[in-house]
Amino acid sequence: MPEYPEMEHYRTQLSSLLGGRKIVKATVNRAESVNEPVDEFIAALAGRTILFVERRGKHLLFHLDDGNRLLLHLMLGGWLAYGTEGPKPDSHFQVILAFDDDHSLYFGGLRLGYLHRISAKTALERMKELGPEPFDPRLTLEAFRKLVGSKRSKLKTALTDQHFIAGIGNCYSDEICFEAKLHPAVAANKLNDEEAERLYRAMHKVLNEAKEAGGYMEPPLTPDDRLTGGYNDRCLVYDRPDEPCDVCGTPIRQETLSGRKMFFCPNCQREA
Repeated sequence: MPEYPEMEHYRTQLSSLLGGRKIVKATVNRAESVNEPVDEFIAALAGRTILFVERRGKHLLFHLDDGNRLLLHLMLGGWLAYGTEGPKPDSHFQVILAFDDDHSLYFGGLRLGYLHRISAKTALERMKELGPEPFDPRLTLEAFRKLVGSKRSKLKTALTDQHFIAGIGNCYSDEICFEAKLHPAVAANKLNDEEAERLYRAMHKVLNEAKEAGGYMEPPLTPDDRLTGGYNDRCLVYDRPDEPCDVCGTPIRQETLSGRKMFFCPNCQREA
């Protein structure tokens, strides 16, 4: 599932590609991927201009010139492609937006994800449910310590809770815990000040490096895209069961926590 690095990477790329572009046609191949009758959705988007693209947590918001928003959540398996033609036949994509420069944005894998046309007010109401952004300047170290201290859940469970911090999921919660040398199943509110600071620094380091490397999702956004997915081979614990830890050589362990896969080094991340 795309997380902060993937969605921020998409936002950065799409901002320059779509800003000021007019939608000339919308195609919907799966009615469940949109939130209104397909004919209404298509008619409402014809002639609309995308002003800019915003990210909040794991969501993208395409700001339209009529004041409405297109709210995208890729969920599990969702991905994007942009170009004069899609990397697969059009029927493989749940929604396609064609623009006035003969390029289109292809929304794939929206079996659980969605593209909803909503008002600005509705968008604000939905985003209010999310916790702070990892790089919000108001989320200082002291504020982060208080936030972590308020969570009684396990550390990985807390990090993946979108009401706690927006944008972190399965992959980066494990990578952050490994960077901080903290066991992902430790109780969040049991961290001392030094451990909470390590977690805070690790969160910024991992997420920033992953964003700069294009995230871990591999499908390229454009035909000449060589950046997207660049972090996939740099994950140190996530999806690496039984492989040797890059730090100490101990086999990476895979367990399950609250129904989620959890990857960690049992030597570097010892549970107190």
